[in-house]
Amino acid sequence: MSESFIGVTQFIWFVGVVESRDDPLKAGRLQVRILGHHTPNKVDLPTADLQWASPVLSLTDGGISGIGNSPTWVPEGTHVMGYFRDGMDRQEPVILGVLPGIVEELGNTNVGFYDPNAITDNISKYPKRLGSDVNQLARNDSDDQHTHTTIKTQSRIRGIAVASFGVGELFPNPELSPSVAADTWDEPEYTHNSKYPFNHVMETESGHITEFDDTPDYERIHLYHRAGTSIEMINTPGGDGQQSRLGERVDKTVGDYYSSKDKNSQEIIQFHKDETVGGHYKLLVNQQGLPNQHFTIQVGAGSNINLQIDSGSLNLFATAGIQMFTAGDFNLTCANYELNALGNKTENVSGVYTENVLGANIKRGNPLKLN
Repeated sequence: MSESFIGVTQFIWFVGVVESRDDPLKAGRLQVRILGHHTPNKVDLPTADLQWASPVLSLTDGGISGIGNSPTWVPEGTHVMGYFRDGMDRQEPVILGVLPGIVEELGNTNVGFYDPNAITDNISKYPKRLGSDVNQLARNDSDDQHTHTTIKTQSRIRGIAVASFGVGELFPNPELSPSVAADTWDEPEYTHNSKYPFNHVMETESGHITEFDDTPDYERIHLYHRAGTSIEMINTPGGDGQQSRLGERVDKTVGDYYSSKDKNSQEIIQFHKDETVGGHYKLLVNQQGLPNQHFTIQVGAGSNINLQIDSGSLNLFATAGIQMFTAGDFNLTCANYELNALGNKTENVSGVYTENVLGANIKRGNPLKLN
């Protein structure tokens, strides 16, 4: 029986640098130039001739049938550690993990042990910068801020107008004129009070970011798309002139937003809601034309419905009729008043009927009957 199999042969470990991840089998393998085993001379040993090394995944990644995270996270230029599962034959390298560090020089695409992909003048794409390989958002050093922080701060929208209401000039008694003062609001300020090592950051190559920040008193969850769309859940205790933001959520969509629900949707807002729409607003109720699917609005005691059209008309159309009820007075103030009844008109007044006309009072009929 052969005694040259894994577990019996000598354990030979290595450190190397990833030079390619374009696995033709799409199995997550990496081509690694191994220190001490391979030459840095790319003429003698081109990247294409390096062995393919298989990755070892964590127990949270199933490693079968696509379950768990895909083994496609390691870019060229990454330092890795592994071993040869075929022992001294050294033809079957396995990657056990990566080795982050402090970058002291950028890569040179003309030499081995560097990322062979150039961004300019033989400078490798990776590493992107000098210094620690730990994500800038996780470190949050004041002298080495992530560009994401600047983008979030500069894209903040301020002075967003909300609806107001005021028609005092049309009312003879200004005290009876309902009004809602004009107001604005600002998109909440981006907060990043992370302390190392509590912020757990994942960033993809194109710039997608997730943060699970466990910094005491400033815990956050942040999901960010490189285009600028984001969801952030914030916990800021306040103090020192800052507003408390416990459990706050901020959603921002920089492109179109679509939401589809196959069944019911219910929402409760315990306090206020302001909504500002820059273009048109359309609402279609009972699209299926089913009976008793009403559009109902109820306003609690002590408040009004205020509808203001700055430059335009209020148009109402109902095929089956319009009914209006009030237990109070009905007041209408307008420039001119014209009523066209295509059929009959009937007025029933239980009390006194008073008509005050400052100009001519013209009545026509065929015949005109006054009783």
